[in-house]
Amino acid sequence: MWPELANALGFCVAFVVSFAGHRLLSFKDAGTSVSTSLLRFAATALAGFASNELVFMLLLRVLGLPSLLALFLALLFAAGQTFVLSRFWAFRR
Repeated sequence: MWPELANALGFCVAFVVSFAGHRLLSFKDAGTSVSTSLLRFAATALAGFASNELVFMLLLRVLGLPSLLALFLALLFAAGQTFVLSRFWAFRR
């Protein structure tokens, strides 16, 4: 399986787990409704996925980094972006 495809499948699984965890644990005192949070988190997650894929492909294909290192660095970048957007927008307190 191509690394990019495996990454995309992982995103689909992680979305459900991540939303539930954020809504019920990380941002349980969110000032937004569940439906608003879900829509905003979907946009946040898609932005995170897009940046993850872009950074991953650049590191893997352009810079020639090993796939695990490229994936690790891309995930760190996307996780930071997703947390900031989640904290200050999707689950605004």
